[in-house]
Amino acid sequence: MLRKSLLFSEKTHLNATLLFIRLCAGFLMVYLHGWSKLMAGTNRWERLGSSLAEAIGLDFMSIPLGFMASFAESIAAIFLIFGFTTRPAAFLLSFTMLVASIKKLELGLKAAELPLLFLLLSFIILLNGAGKYSLDHRIFRTKK
Repeated sequence: MLRKSLLFSEKTHLNATLLFIRLCAGFLMVYLHGWSKLMAGTNRWERLGSSLAEAIGLDFMSIPLGFMASFAESIAAIFLIFGFTTRPAAFLLSFTMLVASIKKLELGLKAAELPLLFLLLSFIILLNGAGKYSLDHRIFRTKK
């Protein structure tokens, strides 16, 4: 009985929470990290992609991998904000943050704190999707 009298249902709380997480994580990522990396160009992309390229033994891939990381931290983060192709965008950002976390863990847990937090947030979005307050819901919902 008490549950029915609440102002918002559990589903509404979940959708509002997903919206809040998407807005905060997406905005902070693109504003503080992604956009500057995307606009920096090939020298920055090469530095970004070099650790993963070396780890997989494909040194010539450092620029494309760095661009993909920049893309994930900027364009995919914008997609998260709007809830557009949310799960693929969250996957790209999760993978990027996983690589960044592993690299930063070499310097200690404190150094890896920020990428680990973004990894956690993007993974939560990946698992739950965009929620009702998103372009995904408006565009791709099925009529029931």
